[in-house]
Amino acid sequence: MHTDTLAVDFGTSNSAVAALDGNAVVRIPIEKYAETLPTAVFFPIDKTPMRIGTAAADALVDGEAGRYMRSLKSVLGLSLLHELRPVGGRQRTIAEIITDFLAELRQRAERTSGQRYRRVLSGRPVRFHSDNTAQDTKAEADLRACYHAAGFEDVAFLAEPEAAAISCGGMGVASATGLIVDIGGGTSDFSVFRNVGGRVEILASHGIRLGGTDFDRAVAMTHAMPELGLGGQLRRDMGEGLLPVPRAPYFELATWATIPFLYNAKTRRMAAGMARLAMEPEKLARFVSVLELELGHELAFAVERGKIAANAGAGSAALDMGFIERGLKATITQDSLNATLGDARSQLSKAIIETLAMAGVRQGDIGRVILVGGSSLMGFVSAEVSALCSDAKILRSEAFTAVVDGLALAINR
Repeated sequence: MHTDTLAVDFGTSNSAVAALDGNAVVRIPIEKYAETLPTAVFFPIDKTPMRIGTAAADALVDGEAGRYMRSLKSVLGLSLLHELRPVGGRQRTIAEIITDFLAELRQRAERTSGQRYRRVLSGRPVRFHSDNTAQDTKAEADLRACYHAAGFEDVAFLAEPEAAAISCGGMGVASATGLIVDIGGGTSDFSVFRNVGGRVEILASHGIRLGGTDFDRAVAMTHAMPELGLGGQLRRDMGEGLLPVPRAPYFELATWATIPFLYNAKTRRMAAGMARLAMEPEKLARFVSVLELELGHELAFAVERGKIAANAGAGSAALDMGFIERGLKATITQDSLNATLGDARSQLSKAIIETLAMAGVRQGDIGRVILVGGSSLMGFVSAEVSALCSDAKILRSEAFTAVVDGLALAINR
């Protein structure tokens, strides 16, 4: 390796690192035999060192006592990032946890490559927060501070779809105007580009706070949470009439980043009180069990698996919740999945149209659309892109590594 700059794609769901050796991109394995790893951490209750990536997920699946956390990137720019929480036997902030995660990525890359990385070129979404410029600015400042605390002396950023455009610019006809559609775990990003003199020229970039974790939450709310009591009714403690089961705790249970914060005495007392007053007590009893046994992440993984299976299949898929109650399942059909994700499809369509307008091009001007990011594999994404850019050739890049490859190529630009 001939550079002290590390390219880092710190994603909501998955992360990767790479470097440039001459003009060649070298992806650096950060897990055994793997070029990417889940952006997840696990803190054992016995205060042994934090585990990251697949090791964190394995600890959760194996039933080890401790705290599992995922979607850390989603709280950048929010006050939650700096709130102290009991994690791993002491009070920690999510900012400290992100710092430790990034430090571990740097150390693994250095051990594997034998190179000391003083600088980092990091991907970032075009917008961390869709409609809040101050929050967006703060999110980048938060991430910059975490990189510095992780041992990097110099920190630079490049928008993720622009990195993907650099990586994928050679796909298709060089003279054609292209559109990158990068659907990640937490954000969706778009860049209109063309090749000029062998270099990628970005005409416009745009982004919204919408991604795979939002798809998961929507599926959880419509398919899983009704089996735990959402949509039911509660008797009043005093007086006549019924009240709806509160939606807020289910929304938190369906959100990767907030699941761990439901495991407290106050929330458990609230759930027990709801079960006592429920018109369908057996369903609320399941909600109580999820909180008492801390099964929220198992439920989130089950929803994710069900979503993927329904997206891939022609018929229906089972959302298996047997870990909550023997035989408990919900069915996800293609129709129910499409209905659940209808709002996401509308947001995606609106954002693409806005990106084209920013670039000053028409839908018919797009000769190729390149899909990037794990969540771009959802069927409604390619269907909507095809409907909007009907004359374009739809191409798929390396879904999980296009961004980090582009970041590495951008180091010498």
